[in-house]
Amino acid sequence: MNVASSVALALLGILVGMLAIKLFQRPAFTARTDLAELKKAEDLALEALATARKEAEAKVARALESADEEKKRVEQLRLEAEEAKRSAEADRVEADRLKRGAALEAKAAVLQAIESAKGEAAKAAKEIEELAAARSQRREEIVREKEARIAEKEAELGRRETAAKLRDVQTEELRAEAATLVSEQRAKLEAIAGVSGEQVRRELIEEFLDAARRAAAREGKAIEDLAREEAEKKAKRIIGLAIQRYSSSSVIERTVTPVHLPNDEMKGRIIGREGRNIRALQETCGVDFIVDDTPELIVISGFDPVRREVARIALEKLIQEGRIHPTRIEEVVAEVRTQLESSAAEAGELALTDLGITRVHPEIAKLLGLKQSIEVGHLCGLMAAELGQNSELARRSGLLHDIGKAVGQDQDGAHAVVGGQQARKFGEDPIVASAIASHHEDEPATSVIGNLVAAADALSAGRPGARRELLEGYVKRLADLEAISRSFAGVEKSYAIQAGREVRVMVEPGQVSDADAALLAREISKRIEEELTYPGQIRVTVVRETKAVEYAK
Repeated sequence: MNVASSVALALLGILVGMLAIKLFQRPAFTARTDLAELKKAEDLALEALATARKEAEAKVARALESADEEKKRVEQLRLEAEEAKRSAEADRVEADRLKRGAALEAKAAVLQAIESAKGEAAKAAKEIEELAAARSQRREEIVREKEARIAEKEAELGRRETAAKLRDVQTEELRAEAATLVSEQRAKLEAIAGVSGEQVRRELIEEFLDAARRAAAREGKAIEDLAREEAEKKAKRIIGLAIQRYSSSSVIERTVTPVHLPNDEMKGRIIGREGRNIRALQETCGVDFIVDDTPELIVISGFDPVRREVARIALEKLIQEGRIHPTRIEEVVAEVRTQLESSAAEAGELALTDLGITRVHPEIAKLLGLKQSIEVGHLCGLMAAELGQNSELARRSGLLHDIGKAVGQDQDGAHAVVGGQQARKFGEDPIVASAIASHHEDEPATSVIGNLVAAADALSAGRPGARRELLEGYVKRLADLEAISRSFAGVEKSYAIQAGREVRVMVEPGQVSDADAALLAREISKRIEEELTYPGQIRVTVVRETKAVEYAK
């Protein structure tokens, strides 16, 4: 109530002050009017003060009533809390009593269970003792029975042993008597015949042995003749069936490849100014280009079929484009080599598919594709099937038998041995590797499949037009010629051309000078004279070329 009065008085003072300020600010002739207004304002302020006092008293009364009610509620809650505390204490006491009772009951139950278990254990122990006693008694009875049977058997054995000894004595007496009779009879027979028994026995044995040897020899000869006749018949039948079941066009290996031209004017463009284009072709491809009077034809000569094919495709592409100069020749030859490697891989995959062979190393697959190898693979598979051998392994051996020819001419040794080494290197079956290495008898064959590969290769080679006998020797001589040239330091590439009458050697200009080039040509010539046998003479050409390339930007 004091707070409300203070607020009302403060408001009244503020209002009176404001009116006084306005009164003094006005002119003097309005003072009377202002006093009246001031009086009116004072009345209003008093009325407002009375109203505010009533409202404040009413609010204070309501607050006191609320405080009384709250005090009663707090007292009620306190009483309830005391009641709850008394109830909880009673519950705790009851719980303690029940806990003590449960513990006593549990203890009694445990003691009862222990007593019961002891009784059961004693009962079980007694039963076990009774059972053990019964078993022991039964075991003793069984032992006594067995001992009785053993005693009976021992007595029987003693009786039998005595009887046996008696029979042995009688047998010895009879044997001695028989020996005496035999000796007497033998002496009488020898006296009558005039020869000894030992001599008669030796003569009879020798006669029987001679007769047996003669009979065995006659029988062995008959069996051998029959086996040889049957083997020849069967071999001819198997080979005939294999050839009948597989037929393909003959493979003709040549050392020249013709390239047809659109007109004779193209020959001049291929030769180029001062022969620079044809020289670039020969140096890049490693083969010989023969340009003669044959119309619209150029012949590519070389012992390596891969080089000839690269040269043929490159030349046809250059003719089609019309741009023939040394730089373009080098670019086209490089592109063709890359394309040919891809084509070789595709040909190898086709050969594998044709023969139904899987799981071949990619490096070996690149070496496949020769028609003669496919033919040998088919023949091997057919003959192996007739003989009851593994036809899949035989086809695989036949297809891979000449991979040594495609490895490269820089490998030492015969192509069969090189092929066997490659097969072992890339994880082929040992039977396949041995068959490859032994098909020309460079190594002994270790399986029937090795002999089948050699036979199939001979069949394929023996067909009319299939192979020229001297081709392998010719190819080996050219390969040796290139290998000797490459063995010198500073040599980048070497090519045997002109059917082996010339070897062209490309050297690294940074390692071999002009003076060294002349010396290198003499050393290569001397080495060829010492190691090779050849008709006529061989020309050694050492080419040292320096190129300077710069680009205008």
